Amino acid sequence: MGKKEDNIKKSKDLMNKLEFIRNIGIAAHIDHGKTTLSDNLLAGCGMMSEDLAGKQLVLDFDEQEQDRGITINTASASMVHEFEEKEYLINLLDTPGHVDFGGDVTRAMRAVDGCIVVVCAVEGAMPQTETVIRQALREKVKPILFINKVDRLINELRVTPEEMQQRFIKIISKFNELLNKTVPDEFKGKWNVKVENGSVAFGSAYYNWAISAPYMEKSGLSFKDIYDFCHNEKQKEIAKKTPIHEVLLDMVVDHLPPPKEAQKYRIPHIWRGDPASELGKSMIETNDNGPLSIMVTKIVMDPHAGEVAVGRVYSGKVERGHEVYVIGMPRVNRVQQVNLMVGADRIPVDFVSAGNIVAATGIRDAIAGSTVTDDPDVDPFERIIHISEPVVTVAVEAKNMKDLPKLIEVLRVVSKADPSIQVDINQETGENLMSGMGELHLEITEYRIRKEYGVDIVTSEPIVVYRESVAKKSQQKFEGKSPNKHNRFYIEVEPLPENIVKALYNNEIPDNIKKNKNEVVKKLQELGMSKEIAKGVFSIKGLNLIADVTKGIQYLFETRELIKEAFDEVMKSGPTASEPCQGMLVRLVDAKLHEDAIHRGPAQVIPAVRNAIYGSITVSDPILLEPVQKVFISTPQDLMGDASRELNQRRAVVRDMITEKDMVNIDAKAPVAEMFGFASAIRSATGGRVLWNTENLGFEPLPRQLQPDIVKQIRERKGLKAEPYPASYYLD
Repeated sequence: MGKKEDNIKKSKDLMNKLEFIRNIGIAAHIDHGKTTLSDNLLAGCGMMSEDLAGKQLVLDFDEQEQDRGITINTASASMVHEFEEKEYLINLLDTPGHVDFGGDVTRAMRAVDGCIVVVCAVEGAMPQTETVIRQALREKVKPILFINKVDRLINELRVTPEEMQQRFIKIISKFNELLNKTVPDEFKGKWNVKVENGSVAFGSAYYNWAISAPYMEKSGLSFKDIYDFCHNEKQKEIAKKTPIHEVLLDMVVDHLPPPKEAQKYRIPHIWRGDPASELGKSMIETNDNGPLSIMVTKIVMDPHAGEVAVGRVYSGKVERGHEVYVIGMPRVNRVQQVNLMVGADRIPVDFVSAGNIVAATGIRDAIAGSTVTDDPDVDPFERIIHISEPVVTVAVEAKNMKDLPKLIEVLRVVSKADPSIQVDINQETGENLMSGMGELHLEITEYRIRKEYGVDIVTSEPIVVYRESVAKKSQQKFEGKSPNKHNRFYIEVEPLPENIVKALYNNEIPDNIKKNKNEVVKKLQELGMSKEIAKGVFSIKGLNLIADVTKGIQYLFETRELIKEAFDEVMKSGPTASEPCQGMLVRLVDAKLHEDAIHRGPAQVIPAVRNAIYGSITVSDPILLEPVQKVFISTPQDLMGDASRELNQRRAVVRDMITEKDMVNIDAKAPVAEMFGFASAIRSATGGRVLWNTENLGFEPLPRQLQPDIVKQIRERKGLKAEPYPASYYLD
């Protein structure tokens, strides 16, 4: 029996011993060495050959990833590690570092309890490192630190041992400073990393060695020895003395919490249901005999088995033939196969119990981010907050008409496997729109459709998705009449205060208002909304609210669902450019309704309310919001002029410039619409000598002088009349 088979047997045995399980992620800035590190951990545990580790990139089993040398999918793998003479099962999720795949990172964080944050010793903490730490803490995931590429400090930058230690101290204090910005109050000061207690390790994932304070004691090696080994190019020798998997997995077992401990504080944070209910108690106690609850973090497409749902089991156990529900979906799904993931292999098992990561087939309705249970009426997990949202769109067409049905099927699968991709299939116009986080995100998805799913496609130039909003409060209420003239609705619209928009975006206000009425009212009042309006809020759509502030109007309660439908419809596509709305407070201030229910059905109420909201937006100074990105550029001083010129041509605003030795770090923000083609432009302007990356910053008002032209462009592209309709159009 080989080491791998032996490990598979041990994994099955350890699955129920919760104190011996660790669910971890590895997260870092792009190219700081995550995947190489994951491979070496797997190899060390006998899951792949050691010579190939770091070169084979077993978790990058997608051709596209191996071509580009970046990780796109989050793959998962389990391994067994011995620490202080006891065996532990470690479930590892690898995450992407590129900003366009931030959605994957957030979803992976939901399924783990701790993570190793990798920082490159040469570059130090980068913007993306900060985002990753923020994402981990937002899910109450405990981070520990691994400083990678130490060999490059010694051999390329030729630093002295003293300089090296200074650099480490700087990276560690920066890490703790980022951590303390967002760490949950109950862990203030407790989660800081320190060299002394072994929650920091240093090493080289490429050369397979690492060292930490406890391991120095154990192996008798000193810091100076390590320096000399590197200096004399004897890295293979250190790798034998202090293999990376030993050092890091010791650190994981010692410093990251087992599921039983972590679920106690994580469940109340990621699940809004009643902690005293049967499911609530079972999840907090990680009870494998309780009701089933799985959080799906990823859908992997397998050519043989179809869709495989990968997720964390928080309660109960999932077994073959089990009938389960995906919350929010009507039908029962039957689990066909239950597997543990070991590298790229799926190992079939009879069941997977609470506290572990499962890969199951047959859960057809699942998408990444959904909750799977055996009771369709329980509360789902919190909606996952993505730090960025889709802002760039391309139209996708099949090259050959005969591929059209297949293309529509493939687009559905793509959006299931990666919820950060939004697909809008318009059967009438035959236009299929695909929106993603940025140019690269869409490029890779297009490549997948061609390569993996074998559909030849043609895509349009990328276009930017705008949002509509209003700049001021309506001066008078706007009347909307129903087609039969028997019902009238009076609406006012105003901008929603910034802090409430932010709270909606961060999921601080539950969207099921009916169920959480008191919590919603209390939260809105805390944010400064008047009691009368807060009590009247009855629906949320995106980052918009609708409130009923009328007094004693008969039959209004019965038509409320229809009013909500009309509100939803307008918020999806506003009157100015038919783009989604954001940051609006719609108030119903008065209504006159026909006493006979037959005269106030959907065909009467919906158009009346819709026209009233459209008209009201039109008279409230409608504005467009454009998506904006943070742009970080690190450039040698002699190229700074070229880099700044590239930014200035793109309506960018430089927010900060820091000079470090002969490098300049520029922190700017720029509209996404102006950033197309930036990658090749900056490369040719600077001969490829700058490092740069972007991060989405949300939406900001489009400069007024540009608005008329852009509105016209969008409307013409959508086949609408060039000018938006005047308010009078909505009065009839």
